[in-house]
Amino acid sequence: MPVSRFGVSLEEDLLIALDQYVKDNQFANRSQAIRHLIEKNLVEKKWQCNNIVAGALIMLYDHHKKDITMTLNNIQHDYYDVILSSQHFHLSHEACLEIIALKGVASRLTELSDKLISIKGIKHGKLVMSQAG
Repeated sequence: MPVSRFGVSLEEDLLIALDQYVKDNQFANRSQAIRHLIEKNLVEKKWQCNNIVAGALIMLYDHHKKDITMTLNNIQHDYYDVILSSQHFHLSHEACLEIIALKGVASRLTELSDKLISIKGIKHGKLVMSQAG
């Protein structure tokens, strides 16, 4: 049940930034935005505590880059214990999209993500994690 407390104040520049955040993310009001930011912070803190999390790693890459597919596969085999599945999509003759479903200790998922995203030829990569149960 929501609890309301009075007396919270922000400097003007933070209030302006909060209002812009509300607008950019289409929240109904400031309270919704603040709630979202607090929940996001709590989830990210749990990642640092090495709780078990579920996540998805999304990568966009050029499959013509020398040995990229082999490098991706070799690294993934070292992390078989946290990889649930992966999907590979051909977006064009050059571009591939790979989505890897993950579950495990947050630091291990982050470690895998960092290794894969740093491979030469990866154009974009992002790891998203949340509590697993």
